Amino acid sequence: MNLLVHVAGSAFMMMNTSGRFVGQKALLLTPQLRENDTHCVTFHYYIGGRDNSHPGHLNVYIKENNSPMGMPVWNVSSPATRSWGQVELAISTYWPNFYQIVFEAITSGQRGFLAIKDIIVSTPHFLTIKGVEVNAGQTASFHCTVNGRKRDNFRLWLQGIGGREAPMKATKPWNNRRFIGTFDVENTTKGDSGRYRCIVHSDKGVGVSNYGELTIKQPMHGPQRLEVVDIQSKQVTVRWEPLGYNVTRCYSYNLTVQYRSRVAGKEETREEVCYDTQSRDPQHTIHNLTPFTNLSVKLVLRNPEGVKESTELEVQTDEDVPGAVPLESILGSAYEEKIILKWREPAHTYGIITQFEISYKAVSSFDPELDLSNQSGKVVKLGNETTHMFTGLYPGSTYSFTLRASTAKGYGPPIITQFTTKISAPSMPAYDQETSLNQTDSTVTVLLKPAQSRGAPVSAYQVVVEEERPRRARGTAEILRCYPVPIHFQNATLLNSQYYFTAQFPAGGIHSPQPFTVGDNKTYNGYWNAPLLPQKSYSIYYQAVSTANGETKLDCVRVATKGAATHKPDAVEPEKQTDHTVKIAGVIAGILLFVIIFLGVVLLMKKRKLAKKRKETLNSTRQEMTVMVNSMDKSYTEQGTNCDEALSFMDTHNHTLNTRSECSHTHSLRKREPVDVPYQTGQLHPAIRVADLLQHITQMKCAEGYGFKEEYESFFEGQSAPWDSAKKDENRMKNRYGNIIAYDHSRVRLQALEGEQSSDYINANYVDGYHRPNHYIATQGPMQETVFDFWRMVWQENTAAIVMVTNLVEVGRVKCCKYWPDDTEIYRDIKVTLIETELLSEYVIRTFAVEKRGAHEIREIRQFHFTGWPDHGVPYHATGLLGFIRRVKSKTLTNAGPMVVHCSAGAGRTGCFIVIDIMLDMAEREGVVDIYNCVRELRSRRVNMVQTEEQYVFIHDAILEACLCGDTTIPAGQLRSVYYDMNRLDPQTNSSPIKEEFRTLNMVTPTLRVEDCSIALLPRNHEKNRCMDVLPPDRCLPFLITIDGESSNYINAALMDSYKQPSAFIVTQHPLPNTVKDFWRLVLDYHCTSIVMLNDVDPAQLCLQYWPENGVHRHGPIQVEFVSADLEEDIISRIFRIYNAARPQDGYRMVQQFQFLGWPMYRDTPMSKRSFLKLIRQVDKWQEEYDGGEGRTVVHCLNGGGRSGTFCAISIVCEMLQHQRSVDVFHAVKTLRNNKPNMVDLLDQYKFCYEVALEYLNSG
Repeated sequence: MNLLVHVAGSAFMMMNTSGRFVGQKALLLTPQLRENDTHCVTFHYYIGGRDNSHPGHLNVYIKENNSPMGMPVWNVSSPATRSWGQVELAISTYWPNFYQIVFEAITSGQRGFLAIKDIIVSTPHFLTIKGVEVNAGQTASFHCTVNGRKRDNFRLWLQGIGGREAPMKATKPWNNRRFIGTFDVENTTKGDSGRYRCIVHSDKGVGVSNYGELTIKQPMHGPQRLEVVDIQSKQVTVRWEPLGYNVTRCYSYNLTVQYRSRVAGKEETREEVCYDTQSRDPQHTIHNLTPFTNLSVKLVLRNPEGVKESTELEVQTDEDVPGAVPLESILGSAYEEKIILKWREPAHTYGIITQFEISYKAVSSFDPELDLSNQSGKVVKLGNETTHMFTGLYPGSTYSFTLRASTAKGYGPPIITQFTTKISAPSMPAYDQETSLNQTDSTVTVLLKPAQSRGAPVSAYQVVVEEERPRRARGTAEILRCYPVPIHFQNATLLNSQYYFTAQFPAGGIHSPQPFTVGDNKTYNGYWNAPLLPQKSYSIYYQAVSTANGETKLDCVRVATKGAATHKPDAVEPEKQTDHTVKIAGVIAGILLFVIIFLGVVLLMKKRKLAKKRKETLNSTRQEMTVMVNSMDKSYTEQGTNCDEALSFMDTHNHTLNTRSECSHTHSLRKREPVDVPYQTGQLHPAIRVADLLQHITQMKCAEGYGFKEEYESFFEGQSAPWDSAKKDENRMKNRYGNIIAYDHSRVRLQALEGEQSSDYINANYVDGYHRPNHYIATQGPMQETVFDFWRMVWQENTAAIVMVTNLVEVGRVKCCKYWPDDTEIYRDIKVTLIETELLSEYVIRTFAVEKRGAHEIREIRQFHFTGWPDHGVPYHATGLLGFIRRVKSKTLTNAGPMVVHCSAGAGRTGCFIVIDIMLDMAEREGVVDIYNCVRELRSRRVNMVQTEEQYVFIHDAILEACLCGDTTIPAGQLRSVYYDMNRLDPQTNSSPIKEEFRTLNMVTPTLRVEDCSIALLPRNHEKNRCMDVLPPDRCLPFLITIDGESSNYINAALMDSYKQPSAFIVTQHPLPNTVKDFWRLVLDYHCTSIVMLNDVDPAQLCLQYWPENGVHRHGPIQVEFVSADLEEDIISRIFRIYNAARPQDGYRMVQQFQFLGWPMYRDTPMSKRSFLKLIRQVDKWQEEYDGGEGRTVVHCLNGGGRSGTFCAISIVCEMLQHQRSVDVFHAVKTLRNNKPNMVDLLDQYKFCYEVALEYLNSG
């Protein structure tokens, strides 16, 4: 092979032996060679004579350091041949030696030819690698020096005798003919000892180095008999056996105590030096611990032989008084005479919360006449109660609440907050009867009395005249409504209004009862008191108005009525006598007329009520529920407000919602016949209307009354049916867990294999779907022993979809074996071939071609693998799982066999998936959900389906989110027409579907709590935040890795998923002057290859230039070197080379910054959709070309909010269109907001996402 370059050229020598004497010589000498390693010398030779004569022989000598030639290292004197022979020699020398190669031809006196040609001296593949010696636990670094220039088709790795391999960590050039590859064997143990060699591979061949020895030194054993001797709330004391010779080995040593704890959801590891090592009873006290926290403690001994640890102890610190209740968590729902207070337990409980104490006191009122002296008290609630309703309060009054929590150690610090009750409408005076003081054909004189204020002084009195029209006449039983909108007499006709304001008086104008004449043709406070028309009937209303704190409340009373005149107004005719018969006829006619009118009114009202009820029933209640969401904490897992209040709150909002807005979705409600009901609903747990789902969940989360805990605990736990087959000895090894096995009555029975007893068993059960018997198969994650059985089942049941809701390994434990191939695999008589893999941020779709021996068909089977389920608990949000379920539905044929669903045990997550899938179908077709009975039915088919209360609550939250948000996916071909319809303005509501969609998005966006952002709120990190109201949550933080003095590992940034890659974006603020070095640490530590800048440099807002225009900027150990810059339309692209000067072996990284100039500070959206789309494409192109799409993209604007979110959302949307030919802007933005609520924070930015998607389709 010819992997590497030659250090010497070729030469030629030929001797014609004809006419030569015996023993004559010819010599060929190479230049002197000084390379410090082994060389490879190759050459061709020729010996030819007539009649197989011997014309002579050839010798090769090595002259070292100009010494005599000595004995030849190679010679030949074989019979003459007619062809060229090849020789290869390996020659080694080491500095300071040098040598020379001498070729010698000696004649024998016979005729012929002796020749040498093509002499090539090649350098070796590698210089010699040296042995490495390290202590156990340290990193062993091998350096392989390779001859030749590094090329793209080279692959270099380190190979150990024991089979361990290490990929190349970094490379750097040595000179123009060599480069050095560095390999790290990390966390070394005694088992890593042995020989290692370097291997280089290219398309031309393989080169192998010599072996270098790795030596691992390790102590005999670690410290012994570690025990805990004292436990307090903030400190723990440990003791151990004195260290002897067998431990220290007479070496100098270092002893530390290492402890791990989980604080605020984050695991921390710390280490302290133990100084008390020489005493007879050595011990160490760990201080400044967090109370009531689990610790893992161990001793670590380090000496020149390596590292050795003691056994690890688990200990819990004692309780302490709790921290303060988070002020931000205290929510108050204020009403006129009550306040519902809701809070969360302290972020730092430091123990078990036993009770809460709430003291309250009225401090002020809008009504100065109120006596507040008796408005105070104290309430004590249990530790699991976080809601209380304070009743008997005064309207329009501000109350101070002091709240503190208690553990067994006592009360923690108090927190004080204030809430104000709503004002009440003034209390109107009583009028014995609706009669006027005096009345003419055009006037009515009434008595106006002062009203009683309730929470706020009366601000005005108003007199309202309403015309009594025949079809709108008020019955005596009709509920009186008041008149919040003032209408002048002049405008009443234009607006077709039945009423108008005829007078208004200030509050001080009516101190005592006084008469007022309606229709006196005067003006009162801008309102014309027009004369009444004689031929019309009127009702006169008197109302009082109170206004305070942005609220306006009013109450009214009807004080008089005026009937229409039956004669001309200018002539008073004398009363005529009529006979008795005429009077009786008149009375009867009047009664009949009244009955007809009354019946007409009743029928009209019933007709309207029926129409309204039908509209409420048929329309979706999405709008209804989102209003409720706005009144709740966005975290569905928190406890709701008081149950009774939740009911009344919903009732008070239904009327407004049903009359003002049109619902976005419809559910056809029909009577459910018993034969069609998949789950029989009991009287105690009936199905829930989708319209009532939010209210139901709110009530279930109440601290008092019934709730999820009681409902979940009512399910039967454990075995409820025979499982004799699963318990057979021959089947026990086919069960992953001994308590999650298949019931006999619902198990999947495989076709028995010939000669194999119990080969019909697999740990799987049929489960009914929505109106589809045996629609699912719930099973465990396959084990190595059951992979063949799993594929037998898939083939036998004609399955087209496999749903996997677990990862192969979680928290170090194997949850499921890898039962699918990376290429092709044969499982006995079933052949499985991987055709396609689609990698997405939260799930993977694999498509297989499956064949069975003897069957003449090839089936296409898809595996949907959800990878976003966390190792513990449930997903933080249901958005990703709901998108996954929709994708499964869209790509699975309806006429296929049962859908196989599995996690690890085939019970918890499997049950969650099936219940959500069934309930979404039920909600769509019936407008109801029946989660409780669905779970109960599943548990009758397979044991313990839906394994935890947390999963049961998550199912409710997931279905609620699905009902609130709906399916917002739009096929690419319909996007233009759908978006046009979404922007149509409804003239009645002055709204549009896209406004309602954005409003829903705002309502379902989770609100970050203080404890969610605990790291950003640490005092040492305050100066690193540009805005304290825009903070990243702890779970999304990219912690900095590169060490920079005393600087913390925090930066105001959040990891975001793209469509295909988890954590593909890092969204951050424009670096502050004190965080520039952190910004570049972030870029280097997280392998970022692109930076997208969406704001302008603005010193007034501390947005300074953070990059070099030429040369090198140094930020601690990080060095940023300017390479090049380019301007193309609205985009400046700059390329930088960054590296860590403290770790030169890591090499450098090329980063391109894209500064977008087309989004001025004064605009909510970019000026050009085309330019912004070009920015997206340039970033994608660079990412793909430089790092194969594996590098991350840093996106920043001023505060890391709306603009950055818009870029990420549009990038996701474009990927959707490219890969699945559909778009879901709502889902893309909701996914981003789950991590950072201020992503895409304006309606115009939300619309812009749709418009760029259209631009993407137009551009092809």
